[in-house]
Order: sequence, then C-alpha cells, then structure tokens
Amino acid sequence: MSATSAVVAEAAGSAPTSAARGRAVWERLRRDPGAWAGAVIVTAFVVVALAAPLIAPYEPARSQWIGQITPAHVPGPSADHLLGLDSFGSDLFTQLVHGARQSLVIGVVSTLLGLLAGSALGLLAGGIGGRVDTAVMRVVDVLLSVPALLLAVSVAAVVGRSALSVMVAIAAAQVPIFARLLRASLLAQRGRDYVVALRSLGLRQRRIVVGHMLPNALGPLLVQATLVLATAVIEVAALSYLGLGQADPAVAEWGRMLVKAQERLEAEPDLALWPGACIAVTALGFTLLGEALRQALDPRARR
Repeated sequence: MSATSAVVAEAAGSAPTSAARGRAVWERLRRDPGAWAGAVIVTAFVVVALAAPLIAPYEPARSQWIGQITPAHVPGPSADHLLGLDSFGSDLFTQLVHGARQSLVIGVVSTLLGLLAGSALGLLAGGIGGRVDTAVMRVVDVLLSVPALLLAVSVAAVVGRSALSVMVAIAAAQVPIFARLLRASLLAQRGRDYVVALRSLGLRQRRIVVGHMLPNALGPLLVQATLVLATAVIEVAALSYLGLGQADPAVAEWGRMLVKAQERLEAEPDLALWPGACIAVTALGFTLLGEALRQALDPRARR
C-alpha cells in the first residue's frame, strides 16, 4: 500500500490536501451572505420541526372550539390561538408547526432514498461502462422524460396514501437526477492522473471506482441533495394538496392546510398565506444553502 500511496501522491502533484480544501470551502461559505441566510432558514425549520410537540400548544386535529363553527363565524386570531382556528376548530398555529415536522421527515427520507437508489445506478453506469452503462442510462432517460411532479403523482396513486408512499413517490422522481450526476462525475475522473496511476499498479476496476473515484464524486452529490430537499418540500405539499398525501386526517400537512383555506380564501386570505409562506421560505432556504455549497466547492461557478 505504501507504493500505491506514493504513486498516487506523485500523480496528484501539488494538489491541495483534503484538510486544505475543507478550509477553503469553509472560508468561501463564511464570506457568502447567501450561505448564512440559507443556514439560518434551514436551522430554524429543523428546530421548529424537532421541537414541534414543545412549541405547539394543542393537538393538531383536536377541535379547540366549543359550539358550532360556520363559514360566517370562524374564530380568528386571539391570545389563545395565534393564527385562529380552521373550519373544524383545530388550532392553525399547531398545524403549521407540526406540518414542518411532516415536511422535514418526508423530505429528508425521500431524498436519502433517491440518493441511494440513484447513486447505485450511477455507480453501475459510470463504474462499469459498456452495455451496462447503455442499459442503465436508457432507463434513466425514460424517467427523466416524465416531469418530476407527474412521476411522483403517478407513483403515489399506485402505491396508495401513506407516509411511505409519499416518500417513495418523491424519491422515484429524484433517482434519475442523482444517477446522471454520479455517472458524469465518475466519467470525468477516468482520465485523471491518479486513476491512471492506480491502473498501472494493477488495481482492480472495482477497487479503483469504489475506493478512490467514488469518494471524490461525493461533493456534487451533497450539493444536489441539498437542492433536491427544496424540491422535496414543495412536492410533499403538492401531493397533499392533490389529495395524495397521508390518509390520516390527524396528520398536519401544509398542503392540506392550503386545501382547507380555499373555503375561506376571499374572506380570510391569511389562512393560505401562512402555509404558503412556510413552503416558499423553507424551499428558498435549502436553495440558497445548496447554491452556496455549489459555488464553494467549485469557485469557477462564481460569476
């Protein structure tokens, strides 16, 4: 292994070490106001989602109003109910907070599923090549030809209404993105000096790909995963809005809140404003953070 390390180090030349690259990336992120804005938004979103039972004063689906609620008389914001009640008497602030937890869990799990499945396909295509690459890429091309939201809706309609079906539906739309990205990263490294050096030492292709090329291709995948989280938050709300979210009405979802707000949109537009703003701001936070990571890992991307 010492000879291998020596040859690889010589092939790398004066390339910076991993620690030096990490410090350079951190310095670029630290000077990027977009990175700070995205980090603040994402951190606030995660904290609210994790601490939802402590922040929310009521149960999401339990009616907090004694008596009958009519469209003409729905309790508005008050000291006890900061955002008022919906047409079923449930506290809107509680639903908003618990909706953040739902979006976080489904968004993160679906992104991880899409990342793992897409990386497996990309690793097969970029690492093996040949007919395997051709076959895998044809499947990926077919998936890419279908709009992401339409693909997610189709999968959710077939699998059924549950948290797992929503995760699988969103992950299915992300698989081709990660597959093509990892394949492109691996193909770009095939002619690098360190890969040529490893091949000259007689290392097997599988060991070169998994042990050396794959770790160097994880940076773009991390950036893409952050950007995909923004899309996942929107798609979670979209599936819920279309009636393809969880079947349990006790589960608070931002998309379901938008559906309920339609009944009173003209009289009380703020009922749609709050969940809509949460969806938009959360997606913006992940987008800003992902874009900052992309520019920090690739300074040439800066204009």
